[in-house]
Amino acid sequence: MAEAIPIINSSKVKFTMKSISSTVVSKVSRLGTVTLISIAGLAATAANPALAHGDKAMKASPTIKEQKPWGIAGDLSGVKRTVTLTMDDKMRFTPDTLSFKEGETVRFIVKNQGKLLHEMVIGTRAELDAHAALMEKFPNMAHDEPYMAHVDPGKQGGLVWTFNRPGDFEFACLVAGHFAAGMKGRIKVTAR
Repeated sequence: MAEAIPIINSSKVKFTMKSISSTVVSKVSRLGTVTLISIAGLAATAANPALAHGDKAMKASPTIKEQKPWGIAGDLSGVKRTVTLTMDDKMRFTPDTLSFKEGETVRFIVKNQGKLLHEMVIGTRAELDAHAALMEKFPNMAHDEPYMAHVDPGKQGGLVWTFNRPGDFEFACLVAGHFAAGMKGRIKVTAR
């Protein structure tokens, strides 16, 4: 019988897997936390296919605030601005360029005007590239983070994010094939 290997172990979250290949382990060491979370999500999907990418069951999880280079999950009570984005099957966001000030808490309303599942994921270029590569390999990977909004066709979703770090960031749809087709945008956060 294979040994249980802890994948993520913190005071808030703990995942284990029964077995893991050396290929996956080497990729974990190269890609870091995104990969760890993604592998744990993949394991959860394999154990329960009802929790596939974009499934509504994922929305029930509580928001865990974790500082990221591009900010932290925001509180609805702190929203200073609301931005509405549309996504479509031409693999585009409208608007595709956004500007915020450091410290600004933004509510994103994300509308899917297409017939395919789309999502908005905020991050650095490196994080989005790594996540997109994983989505290509594991298109039904379960994942849900406060910097993501998965939106079914003809529906709308949203997220609240505090941009507490200045810099140049991006947002993208990481559904398999969408990122490669150019479904991305830019975020500029200026220092106070």
